[in-house]
Amino acid sequence: MAKAWATLGVDLHVEPTGPGVRRGLTDALREAVRSGRLAPGTRLPSSRSLAADLGIARNTVADAYAGLVAEGWLTARQGSGTRVAERTLPQPAPASAAAPRTRDPGRPAYDLIPGSPDLASFPRTEWLKAARRALTRAPHDALGYGDVRGRPELRTALAGYLSRARGVRADADRIVVCSGFSDALTLLGAVLRRRGLRSLAVESYGLDVHWNLLHRSGLRTVPLPFDELGTRTDDLTGVRAMLLTPAHQFPMGVPLHPDRRAAVVDWARRTGGLILEDDYDGEFRYDRQPVGALQGLDPDHVVYLGTASKSLAPGLRLGWLVLPPSLAGEVTALKDGGGWSSGVLDQLTLAEFITSGAYDRHVRAARLRYRRRRDALVSSLATRAPAVRATGIAAGLHAVLQLPPGTEQSVLRAAAWQGLAVHGLSRYRHAAAFTEPLDALVVGYGTPPDHAWSGALEALCGALG
Repeated sequence: MAKAWATLGVDLHVEPTGPGVRRGLTDALREAVRSGRLAPGTRLPSSRSLAADLGIARNTVADAYAGLVAEGWLTARQGSGTRVAERTLPQPAPASAAAPRTRDPGRPAYDLIPGSPDLASFPRTEWLKAARRALTRAPHDALGYGDVRGRPELRTALAGYLSRARGVRADADRIVVCSGFSDALTLLGAVLRRRGLRSLAVESYGLDVHWNLLHRSGLRTVPLPFDELGTRTDDLTGVRAMLLTPAHQFPMGVPLHPDRRAAVVDWARRTGGLILEDDYDGEFRYDRQPVGALQGLDPDHVVYLGTASKSLAPGLRLGWLVLPPSLAGEVTALKDGGGWSSGVLDQLTLAEFITSGAYDRHVRAARLRYRRRRDALVSSLATRAPAVRATGIAAGLHAVLQLPPGTEQSVLRAAAWQGLAVHGLSRYRHAAAFTEPLDALVVGYGTPPDHAWSGALEALCGALG
């Protein structure tokens, strides 16, 4: 036969076998329907189309269809074409009584786990408008493989925005677009390991998923001491590189003290050290002046890592690196050897979203929304749980609720009874940290949608009470 794929009208893969073309086609179609490969209601190609595809006579296909209609496998109606007949499909055998299914406990009623913004507030309408404008204006070659660093439209837009809003000294040629923060950190970990590093200094509190990524790159993570002024930078003996969240430490919520910012930059200049700056929610501040990016103090020794995960949505998988000149070539070469950036259409859309001003408008609106939630949280705690102190609340999307010593686990159990998903501070403490453990909850007040916030707050106060 000429080929097995339809080329006109509806595509259908069918391979007639056995004696006789008509019988072989009939048997193949019947088996495709019987096995469920052709689902009830599926429209089949016209007899002319399938005959042309298979290189057989049209009457042969028509006869096969007519026979299967007579048997009840197919239906044929004027204007509707030939379709697979509706029928009751066989049900799978019930599970053995000896292996009963485990009951699904269900999802918590409220989610206060930090790490995600209010996804219900994603600006769908404005994003769709930006996508249409971006796709309309995009040159044809934008849909090709392109520059491994990412689309120039997005890198240019990011350079302007980060310089204006975060004080980053950015050049579009030294920006690399990544598939989120994890992709960016994996790239950096691989480059540092190739440079001969065996360890990376990190903060005493942070995300184990990031530490694990570094471990998989072959780097040991060494926690730095921490106090009320943030990560201590007075003794960096033996440190060659470090990962910091200086604008708003996660999860403790404090900015790195100005003296320590100056000290760590001085260390990098003196020793040739490298600072990886995670600016994960730098746009959200409430009661203080914004803390600019550390990278602006020394772009030759600081790698700036940013994402759209907190400002827009983590599902976009859009992140970026602003690299020192000494590192840009190595990271680009490594990414060119196997890494991929986010989809071109999302990159073009974000570029348009930023340059049109829609991104700034969205961030300002989100800042007001999250501040109202933060204020409601503080007010409710003052009324219903006065012994609990909220800290780290001048910025960001979460708060640390300090608890009486020894009570963290009991409060977490009470929260579970209230149908509340929330994390204790101990979850974010590095296993090798010398910092004295502190009992606290880390409450992500940005996570719930607006309609669920009051219920989540009520459940939280119930667990604390």
